[in-house]
Amino acid sequence: MRVFVTGATGFVGSAVVRDLLDAGHEVVGLARSEAGAAAVAAAGAAVHRGDLNDLDGLRRGAAEADGVIHTAFNHDFSRFQASCEEDRRIVGALAEALGGSGRPLIVTSGIGILPPAGLATEDRVAVAGAGATPRVASEEAAAAAAARGLRASVMRLPPTVHGDDDHGFVPLLIDLARRTGVVVTVDDGANRWSAVHRLDAARLYRLAIESAAAEPRWHAVAEEGIPFREIAAVIGRRLGLPVVAKSGQEAAAHFGWFAHFAGLDMAASSARTRDLLGWRPTGPGLLADLDRPAYFGD
Repeated sequence: MRVFVTGATGFVGSAVVRDLLDAGHEVVGLARSEAGAAAVAAAGAAVHRGDLNDLDGLRRGAAEADGVIHTAFNHDFSRFQASCEEDRRIVGALAEALGGSGRPLIVTSGIGILPPAGLATEDRVAVAGAGATPRVASEEAAAAAAARGLRASVMRLPPTVHGDDDHGFVPLLIDLARRTGVVVTVDDGANRWSAVHRLDAARLYRLAIESAAAEPRWHAVAEEGIPFREIAAVIGRRLGLPVVAKSGQEAAAHFGWFAHFAGLDMAASSARTRDLLGWRPTGPGLLADLDRPAYFGD
């Protein structure tokens, strides 16, 4: 199978490329720079030069593939809404290139876009509207493609995809604790974060694109819900810093734009995903993975 992967040099995308290649697939990775192209080629994949602003180039990459995995996203939170609308257009361009061919498209999304209402399952639909995150745009674009008969599905990643070279939410928390001298939870930190190891997530993308199942949503969730206070406790112990509970207003001043995520309950199930794809995560859990020198530069 020839798979076109966007975000091929990213934390998740590079692991997806490696897993696909190890399983015998042909991979074409999108690369916008010489360094990115060199990294894709070194992994053993073919290089498609271009970037997310080049919709015609994305269409060409998708048109020549047997399936597309879209992991790229512009994480500039200073222009988050604009990035989300750009992703809507990107997904639309990829879907247009695949047309009614029956070739699969997997679009990356996140558990965090769902309103907190207990354990999130794959059948919960992300709905736009008052209070909704603009990131819903990606799922709306995938749903629109599916409504036109395309084999489009969404891969929802948990708030922390962890492992070596992680540069997501957990390293952000560590850096903030170092700069402020305190590890903070919102209220008592009982809100939960789901989690998955990077290599387990990569394997799930492969299983999903290999599958004939026409599922609209997959959940890359290995651990359903780890209390935020337990994550904070590991960081505090490792850095020798106190863990302090702050009210919502106090936490907002401490975390800034990240306060929403720090206090959000993002527990989720992957029961349906596991049943349909036979996915069984084997990587270390978040707390064990976090409690290593790799995360703290020890």
